[in-house]
Amino acid sequence: EVQLQASGGGLVQPEGSLRLSCAASGFTFDDHAIGWFRQAPGKEREGISCISSSGGTFYANSGRSTVSRDNAKNTVYLRISTLKPEDTAVYYCARRRTRMCLDWLSQGVYDYWGQGTLVTVSS
Repeated sequence: EVQLQASGGGLVQPEGSLRLSCAASGFTFDDHAIGWFRQAPGKEREGISCISSSGGTFYANSGRSTVSRDNAKNTVYLRISTLKPEDTAVYYCARRRTRMCLDWLSQGVYDYWGQGTLVTVSS
C-alpha cells in the first residue's frame, strides 16, 4: 500500500523556521518525484516545490523554501525559513507518477497524497 506521511508541523513564531518531513512507503521511492503543496484556510491548494527522483528541485517562489530528499530513508524534506503568518496552512506531500517534475504545479499529475501536517505561524 502506497503511503505518504507528512510530519513536522506545529505552532511556530513569525520569523522562525521549520522542517517538514514526508515519509514514504509501499513503493520504489527513487522512481518518483515528490511535490509539496499547501492549503491555507479559505484558499485553494497551491504548489510549493517539487523534487525529482535524482534530486532536481523546482520552486513556485524563490528564497524561503528548500526541498531535499534522502532516498536511503524514503523521505523528502521541506525546510521553510522566515515564516510569516500567511504561511499558516496544511502542508501536503504528493507522489508524482514519474521521476521528473515536468508540469509539477498541475495537481492532476500526482497520484497519491499524504494526509497533511498543519503549520500555524503566530506569536
